[in-house]
Formats: sequence, structure tokens, C-alpha cells
Amino acid sequence: MLLQSILNGLVMGGVYALIAVGLTIIFGVMKVINFAQGECLMLGMYTTWVLNRITGLSPYLLIVPVTMVMFLIGQLIFRLVIHPIIGRPGTDFVVVTMGLAFVLVSVIQLIFSPTYQSIPNEIRDASVKFGGGLAVSAPRLIACAVMVVAVLAIHFFLKKTDVGRSMRATSENIKVAQMMGINTKRTFALAFALGITMAGLCGLLLSPIYYVYPNVGMPFKIISMVIVVLGGLGNIGGAVLGGMIAGVVEAILGSYVSADLAPAGIYLILILVLTFKPEGLFGKGARKA
Repeated sequence: MLLQSILNGLVMGGVYALIAVGLTIIFGVMKVINFAQGECLMLGMYTTWVLNRITGLSPYLLIVPVTMVMFLIGQLIFRLVIHPIIGRPGTDFVVVTMGLAFVLVSVIQLIFSPTYQSIPNEIRDASVKFGGGLAVSAPRLIACAVMVVAVLAIHFFLKKTDVGRSMRATSENIKVAQMMGINTKRTFALAFALGITMAGLCGLLLSPIYYVYPNVGMPFKIISMVIVVLGGLGNIGGAVLGGMIAGVVEAILGSYVSADLAPAGIYLILILVLTFKPEGLFGKGARKA
């Protein structure tokens, strides 16, 4: 039972890690937290649901169009909402993105109503069996595998491409990056859109597992923020490890204690980590409140 819980936790942790990676990309470059990240996950789920209704295709065959739509949405949000407040105090960004979250939920409720929707999928209840009687949900295993591919692709993008190097330079020192001729506002737009795309991709991968409704992103937004702080603000590897830790802790407590108390265990781990390592597991330097 313990091994089964750990396996389930690792797979679910991969799902948590994917949305946390998107949040980490935005913070790493722009040094701000997007409080509408969970609502962008919800947009990814609704985009998947709409395209599924139009085409009848499985969500896994809609990865390319959904990611393209979410990237465009990310660019649109940046130009209309984020760009005007760049350079202003960080509290402005908090207020604006929290307001954006409420607006997105309200708009979706007006368009689609608060009714719970589902996407038919032939593998919703399928499982993959391993030795020793262990088994894991097929949709969650696919989501975890896509997370691994996405993180590797992002790592390659940041390390091996000129645009990725520009993003890394901007994350290190904005003024120096500008002196080197890097268009930092364009870099901000790309980083923000990429973070939103990761949230939308996570929404697509969750759509065969969860019902689609306007407030579906709220719990994932909260857990992703915990994971980002746990792993170290701005560190992608830390976000992945933090997601795995959160998934395993949640699964073990859910199996042996209570599913209702599982989130409390994640917060307890966060408190312990920040007590002994305030910058997070892979953070650099002292973290400022």
C-alpha cells in the first residue's frame, strides 16, 4: 500500500509540477507571481472541451492546437493587462493578476454557465499495471510523461537557443540585459505567454480526469504557489522536485490518515523547509517576504 501511494503521488506530482513550472518561468524572468495561473489552467480545460466538441478528437490529439491557442491568449493578456504595469510596484501586479483571475472566471461563467462539463475519453478509467500488483491511472501517467517531455524541451530552449539565453540574461539582471541590446519587454511577453501555455497544457492533461467548470483552477493555483516556494523561487528543477514531494505527501496522508488532511501535510513540509532553508530547496540567497 505504501509503494502504491508513492507511485500515485509521483504521478500526480508530475501534474502539479507542470503548472508550477509555468509559474516559475514567469517569476524567474519577471520577478512577479501570476495570481491568475490557476484560471489560465481553467482556460486550457475549456479550450480543450470546446475543440473536443467541435472535432470529436481525443484531448491528447489536441495538444498542438490547444498550446497554440493558449500561447496567443498569453500574448493577448500580456499586451492588454500586464504590459501597462511593467515597472510599477510589485503590489500593482498582485492586484491586477488577482483581478484578472476574477474576470476570467466571471467571463467563463457568462459564456458557458457554472455547469460541470466532461470530456468523453476511452481511457478515463484505464490503468497501467506494474509488477507486485501496482497500478496507476493511465491519464495521470500520460500527464506525468508529458510533463517530463515539456520540462526537457524548456531546458533545451533556455540553454541552447538565443531567445532562451536572452530570457536567462533578463532573469539575472534586467539592466545589464538592456545594455546588451536585449529587448526585455519582448522577453517578458514571451516568458509570460510560455508560462500561460504551460498552465493551459496542464489543463488539457487534466481534462480527461476532472470535470470542467469555472473554478476548477483554484486548488491547483494554491498548490502550485506552495510548490514554487518549496522548490525555490525561479528554479525549474526545484518546481519539479517540489511537485513530486507535494504529490507523494498528499498521497501518503490521503491513504493512511485522511484525504481532507492531505493538503495540511504539504503546508507543514513547506513550513519546515522555510524554517531551515528560507530560500527554498534550490533557491539562491535569502528570500525576501
